[in-house]
Amino acid sequence: MKKLSTRWGSAFGCLVIGAGMMASASASELTVWCWDPDFNVPAMQDAAARYTKLHPDVKITVNNIAQNDIKQKLQTQLLANVTDGLPDIVLIQDDNAQRFLQGFPAAFEPLSDAIDLKKFAPYKVAAATYNGKSYSVPFDSGVTGLFYRSDYLAAAGYKPADLQDITWDQLIKIGKDVKAKTGHDFFDLDFNEAGLVRAMMQSAGKWFFTADGQLDIIDNAPLKAALETYSKLWKADIVKPVSGWSAYTGAFTSGDVAAVASGAWMTGTIKGSPDQSGKWGVAPLPKLDGIEGATHYSNWGGSSWYVFSSSKQKTTATDFLNTVWAGDIDFYQGILINQGAVGSLLAAREGAAYKASDPFFGGAPVWENFSNWLGQIPSVDYGTFTQEVNSAIQAQLPSIAKGGSVDEALKAINDRVSQQIQ
Repeated sequence: MKKLSTRWGSAFGCLVIGAGMMASASASELTVWCWDPDFNVPAMQDAAARYTKLHPDVKITVNNIAQNDIKQKLQTQLLANVTDGLPDIVLIQDDNAQRFLQGFPAAFEPLSDAIDLKKFAPYKVAAATYNGKSYSVPFDSGVTGLFYRSDYLAAAGYKPADLQDITWDQLIKIGKDVKAKTGHDFFDLDFNEAGLVRAMMQSAGKWFFTADGQLDIIDNAPLKAALETYSKLWKADIVKPVSGWSAYTGAFTSGDVAAVASGAWMTGTIKGSPDQSGKWGVAPLPKLDGIEGATHYSNWGGSSWYVFSSSKQKTTATDFLNTVWAGDIDFYQGILINQGAVGSLLAAREGAAYKASDPFFGGAPVWENFSNWLGQIPSVDYGTFTQEVNSAIQAQLPSIAKGGSVDEALKAINDRVSQQIQ
């Protein structure tokens, strides 16, 4: 059995298992495992169809497998220090990438020599760069936006222009006006999700770690400002508390609350209520107050493709990624229209689908806006312990929402994570 150098592992997303490890007469057969039949699976099916049309000798089969099942299989495999049966290609969430690249330095094939990664949004490439090499072909962007009910804001006396180039403090004032005049809370928030805090922090070009990988919590000004803003939202009495994904999305798709700040992938969920067409708008994320380098651009989610160095089909796998994911502009128009996937390939922005206006959002060029914003997202180093920090932040959210000390919360986060990563 082949071995690889490893220390530990974590969550994976979608993978392509090479037929070199399978009983097959074809030397160019790939099998794809993906979760999410509404997003990753159909996008990969389209990519596979486009590639096999050009290369009839290659067979690519796409299977839908639960993400947790994939995670367990891969985690067990890598922790066992065995490469037999590993896939050709794996899809990893961007904020988990450094965990794998640093934890399993021999497991992944550098792609920056074979594929021109300058074609992609810089922040996506940075997430998968380690020791001067880049290891992924970026897939979807989690570029953020502020989705809002334009009819509710109009009832409170606000126009779309009033949501451009504003700070979070200004948005809170708007939210209070909207509630006073319409009766609707502005946001709904779940204490089991710290994504909003992360998005605020990254919009100022900061993450949880220093450049040399040390934990950076106590003196992290953007993180402190993000937690203070989270507290202000609750103090303003414009937040509806919810628990669970269905309750979270249901609050704004039902019209119960006026807005949601999220990744571009939330567009499909919002448009799932066709009776609300023309009643929604999308604005850039507000920027943090009083923070040097604060911007309106951030990321929430997103993932990228990696090739395993142990793959017997890594040449074909790399060519597949280069041909479709790094070169087919028309492909990106299709997955944008059909799955709402905002790709990270910068040239895709010139396609017709990205330029089109959307009547659901009042005729605005929503996809063009998102694609312009993604090119301005600050790059950050997600480090190897993002999940631990995220869990520690979530544990402090209920206290912060009740007006608890942010400084004490930062200390508690720092102490908990410091203990975990020793």
